[in-house]
Amino acid sequence: MIKVIKLAIALNVILLLSAGYSVASAEGLKVVSSFTVISDFARNVGGDKVSITTLVGPDGDAHVYEPKPADAAAVAAADVVLVNGLHFEGFLPRLVEASATKAPIVELTKGVEPIKSAEEDHDHGAAGAEKQEHGAYDPHAFQSIANAKIYVTNIVDAFCNADAANCDIYKTNAAAYTKKLDATEADVKAAIASIPESKRLIITSHDAFGYFQHEYGLKFLAPEGISTDAEASAADIVALIKQIKEDKASAIFVENITNPRLIEQIASETKLNVGGTLFSDALSKPEEGASTYIDMMHHNIDTFKKAILGS
Repeated sequence: MIKVIKLAIALNVILLLSAGYSVASAEGLKVVSSFTVISDFARNVGGDKVSITTLVGPDGDAHVYEPKPADAAAVAAADVVLVNGLHFEGFLPRLVEASATKAPIVELTKGVEPIKSAEEDHDHGAAGAEKQEHGAYDPHAFQSIANAKIYVTNIVDAFCNADAANCDIYKTNAAAYTKKLDATEADVKAAIASIPESKRLIITSHDAFGYFQHEYGLKFLAPEGISTDAEASAADIVALIKQIKEDKASAIFVENITNPRLIEQIASETKLNVGGTLFSDALSKPEEGASTYIDMMHHNIDTFKKAILGS
């Protein structure tokens, strides 16, 4: 009886493949995403043809995340694993090894022009350790909407490779979503253009907005580097406070993934009011207003404008 069942399953698989269907499409493509921003991109591309498991959830910090046994099980069972790359997910190599997954590990920063991390030329102390751990490049490429569109293109390619039968659907979904990203980018550029250049220096918890700075013209300073796993030294903080006072920073913000204590200390020392919470490395819970990538971008630019211009 068992042999008969196995033969029937095999024949069904052959029939599906000959009809142009992938095995994955029969159940929906099983996708594992490393963190919430990627999950949102994948959801917009995949629609109801995919089921998504997110490893690092809302308000979670992928830099310091410790995988759980359930994560290894999810990766092992996946058809596709979507990750940022550029050493953003420090936990990833050991998780992939533990899972023994056969799924492709797709780095969505493929094709992005990476920018060097702020620590690249300071190869000592905490910054030097961070450079060795996280590489010479800033991994937060998704903070540029132009790069977000590259992520989406890479997701389409990954889904089409894994599930050719639904490739046209993935491409159609991606085209519709890209139009929304274009509109969001226009909103971001208009918002930044409304801020005088003399007021465009702002302070955040860690160095997550390098691509946003490069693309849109705000300048960011932060006490911590590209990863939150290396704490700022007392000397770093003193130097930052001095620079804030000299360069007349306009606003200071906490991030949803970091402890606000250090930013509150710097705000007190510099007489700056904390202008609100920014969403940097993770989306929010639904009730917090930044649970999608597009909502995150709108939330952040609205928060910048309100803190700097009062409106």
